[in-house]
Amino acid sequence: MTLSRRSLLAAGATGTVALTAGCVDAVFGNGPLEFDADRVAPSDDALAAAGYQESDVSDETIERTVELPGGVEREVRATIWQSIYTKNVDYAGQTREGAAFAGVSIPGMEVAGRSLNPLSELSNEELLERFLAEIPSDHGEITDLTHEESFGLEILSDGRTVDLFVGESDLEGETIEIELKLTSFDHEGDLLVLLGTYPKVLTAESANAEELMESVEHPVSN
Repeated sequence: MTLSRRSLLAAGATGTVALTAGCVDAVFGNGPLEFDADRVAPSDDALAAAGYQESDVSDETIERTVELPGGVEREVRATIWQSIYTKNVDYAGQTREGAAFAGVSIPGMEVAGRSLNPLSELSNEELLERFLAEIPSDHGEITDLTHEESFGLEILSDGRTVDLFVGESDLEGETIEIELKLTSFDHEGDLLVLLGTYPKVLTAESANAEELMESVEHPVSN
């Protein structure tokens, strides 16, 4: 995941940029602008009930140079979190790592009323394409993604839109259908992306993915 170079323009009636004292310091100060996300993850109780195990919990700091109002260039450092959980499922007569859930948090990186986060304007389908390769699974690459429906869930005390996608993957020469559920929204200054994926025939995992989404904590308390 990379932070691309962006221009940050605040438009007023006259086309000029109005900056508060804090914004002036952010734009013209010395040293890098630093933004840290808080981790998002399902609750321990929900993970245990669904039978998911921790696969990878890590943070990563990315550094980029961006252009701010007035053509000023500043270095930006942003720390993002990803929490990935997987589940062994019985499929095609074997036990496989076939279901996964991920929670990713990216700082909003707001300066002068604008976000420097290059992912903030992406649709759920575009976010899915960005993050899909990060999810571990015993099945191969997922192709031919199509959007099936959108529905609502109560997540972090508010209604959120979840998109359901269906794709195809190859498992030992057999084509199988994979369901993917994804939602993204702003919360406490971070962009949160929640993604669950599993073979379509495993209907119980559809409910598990939704329960994991509904249980997430941000910031994680432990």
